[in-house]
Amino acid sequence: MIPDSYVWLVWSSAFLVPWLGLYAAFPQHRRAMLLASLFTMPFGLTEPLFVPEYWNPPSLFGLAQRTGFDIESLIFCFGIGGVGAVLVNVLTGRVVEPLPEEDRHHHRHRFHRWVVFSPFVVFLVLLPLPWNAIYPGIAAMLVGAALTVWCRPDLTRAVLMGSAVFVAYYAVFLVGLEVTAPGYVERVWNLDDLSGIQLGFMPLEELLFALGFGGYWAGVYEHLSWGRATPAPTAESGHIH
Repeated sequence: MIPDSYVWLVWSSAFLVPWLGLYAAFPQHRRAMLLASLFTMPFGLTEPLFVPEYWNPPSLFGLAQRTGFDIESLIFCFGIGGVGAVLVNVLTGRVVEPLPEEDRHHHRHRFHRWVVFSPFVVFLVLLPLPWNAIYPGIAAMLVGAALTVWCRPDLTRAVLMGSAVFVAYYAVFLVGLEVTAPGYVERVWNLDDLSGIQLGFMPLEELLFALGFGGYWAGVYEHLSWGRATPAPTAESGHIH
């Protein structure tokens, strides 16, 4: 079994394994993966909002306990960002192409930037309320996903599928965490300050985080870049792979 002092490092680094696999296997998605991961990575710097109120993981060099910041959070955010942005398109065999110019002039797109960045606004508004920081984080991403569907109805399928797929994807890593470090969730998560609802050993809040993140992040690259997912060209359609 992995010592507790290295569990967070090993677990966060494990998210890089599928990232590297997808990056190597699907060159058409590399740009989206890299940009999404580089955009997500700095959110690891919000860790002081969650330590120790949400959880208190032993970290490399004891950084989380001493400063609130840690290296593992940056690795974790990088790993989930790139995968979350392309996983639905990989599974459905779609690629991102520019949105037709005429589609960009729909009245909903007057609020394009506000919708894309709505989770950050919602999070900042809700954060001062007297509750655990994980809840405004979850609410912010769910609002972002809902507004994405409103602004870009063509992304509805991606948002819904992204939520479902990422919950399953994230649950696999939680199971791996419990297998390699039995009881780690109970020792490290501040369960007394949460809802107390668990699916087996998995706190409801972790699954809601995956639900919101997967839904919002599945459409964020296409939304931000004015793109849309279309079936990948095939030899039969007269195009080259």
